[in-house]
Amino acid sequence: MKIASYNIQFGIGLDGKYDPQRIAAELGDADIIGLQEVTRGFPRNEMVDLPAIMSSLFPEFHHAFGAGFATDAGSQIVDGRMHMRHFEFGNMVLSRYPILAIRNILLPRTRTFDKMNMQRSALECLVATPDGPLRVYSVHLDHRNPEERISQIRYLKDRVIQYGIEGGALTGTAEFGFVDPPHADDYVIMGDFNMMPEQPEYLAMVGAKDLYYGRTPRATDPIDAIAHLGRRKDGDYTWEEPGHPEIRQYLDYLFVSPTLLPRLKGGWVDVDAAGSDHKPVWLEIG
Repeated sequence: MKIASYNIQFGIGLDGKYDPQRIAAELGDADIIGLQEVTRGFPRNEMVDLPAIMSSLFPEFHHAFGAGFATDAGSQIVDGRMHMRHFEFGNMVLSRYPILAIRNILLPRTRTFDKMNMQRSALECLVATPDGPLRVYSVHLDHRNPEERISQIRYLKDRVIQYGIEGGALTGTAEFGFVDPPHADDYVIMGDFNMMPEQPEYLAMVGAKDLYYGRTPRATDPIDAIAHLGRRKDGDYTWEEPGHPEIRQYLDYLFVSPTLLPRLKGGWVDVDAAGSDHKPVWLEIG
């Protein structure tokens, strides 16, 4: 099973061209996909409905979209009826396997007075894979403030780790004639975390490294799958500044539950991808 995370920058590539078909081609071999910077009503891509477009490019996949916010983008009365138009910005999951339950988790944020700060979110999808239920989180954290990222990480980790107590999206559905979603200990948290390896935000996510023992897998800390596999090297990156390839950072990750460690087979960054200013990050699970 191949899982890919890709911040698609509204469908606009390094060359400045809007081309969702190119993005789909770069992800064509994946079984589960997490996307970030998926928009509706955004002027930079002619206000297209990108969730609808991406789902149409994977016609046999289940799909879910969760926006962190919606703001008016020119609603008006047309032929005597209100025509609603909103700008939405969020995350998406596409899955070859059924999505059994969906929860959009709104992350902590603080008001700003100069630069933009928006409501960030994490889209939780419970996926029925051939090897059992798997929780998948498509995540996009704040891009300006490390302290805000740390608060978002702590809140998200609480939701992930306390899943068994909180119950995820819903429980007790037999009352309405539905089958309760299965419980899943296994999870993958993927997305654009806007942090570099070993920075304070990263340590808040995975825990501190012991000078002798390194990082011991614990139930309270997700595992950086690429690092665990030894596939991340100095100089690796997942984002570059358009027009300035000398400016590069490693911002995108696939974190997994310790229960998945025996099943990790491989992980890599597709540095040849050009469909966004970010690069897709891949993980193969056996």
